[in-house]
Amino acid sequence: MKNIVVIFTGGTFSMVIDKKTGGAVPHYHGEELLTMVPEAKKLANIHVHNFGMYPGPHMTPELMLELSKTVAGYVSKDWVDGIIITHGTDTLEETAYFIDLSVNTEKPIVLIGAMKTSTEPDWDGPRNLTDAVHICNSENSKGMGALVCLNGEINAASEVTKTHTEDMETFHSLDFGALGFVERGRVIFNRLPRKLEKIETDKIDSNVDLIKVYAGIDEKCFKFSADSGIHGLVVEALGVGNVPPKAFDGIMYVLKKNIPVVLTSRCPAGETLDIYSYPGAGKWLKKNGVIFAEYLNGQKARIKLILSLGITKDVEQIRKMFE
Repeated sequence: MKNIVVIFTGGTFSMVIDKKTGGAVPHYHGEELLTMVPEAKKLANIHVHNFGMYPGPHMTPELMLELSKTVAGYVSKDWVDGIIITHGTDTLEETAYFIDLSVNTEKPIVLIGAMKTSTEPDWDGPRNLTDAVHICNSENSKGMGALVCLNGEINAASEVTKTHTEDMETFHSLDFGALGFVERGRVIFNRLPRKLEKIETDKIDSNVDLIKVYAGIDEKCFKFSADSGIHGLVVEALGVGNVPPKAFDGIMYVLKKNIPVVLTSRCPAGETLDIYSYPGAGKWLKKNGVIFAEYLNGQKARIKLILSLGITKDVEQIRKMFE
């Protein structure tokens, strides 16, 4: 049997319903959770690493970097055949993309979570864990980058997003669809990830803001961010990549301070393009130096910019990483 390291970071996967508050809280460590999923140990030699008991909203880029280094340490060992990471679903896509960009390996890396706690009768943690083991056992999973698997659906870390607040079928790749699925232990891939990029760095710069554009937004949020000393800005624009005129003025204010500005769309699917040329439109944003992030959503573009800034502060070098 293959040797798989399961890194437990917390999240709903580890939670129970607290009797005092009536809400879910972290409770179980890795070894305890594995005793609740005995079928996983029948499929591979499972090795446990307790990274922490963090709810999804408690994850930070600094913790992601520490986790990335932990994963890189394991995959460098000959005896390790694959990695599974349990994670809170609220920030799972960000951590998954961070790992995807920063860890260079052919070995399978699968991130999973749970939408239900172990207290609930429809706890989805066991299935997600055993599915991840099947993925790590599959030779076809090599060289696919970091993968996300919940509810039997396999998605690329660079493409997937959480689409529903409570539904167990919440993680989807809205632009390109799933890579494949796990069905009764069979791992079936229908395609490869659209992109497999690497930004290998041992440091990051998380001083990056994210501003979502809305109808009538003015320049004050942009000026505040720039004046607060940010090192990068991600803007979720309207439609295919356009902003109101006053927001355009705010973005120009940020650019004049030599701060890289990366543009995504607030739409859940589609890429950013410089199609329009009215005031505030994509043509003028592109001409003035805004970096277009193609199909990345705002939170993923921020992760990529955080890693890019760990390598260079040169705006043109960062542009090449994105465009």
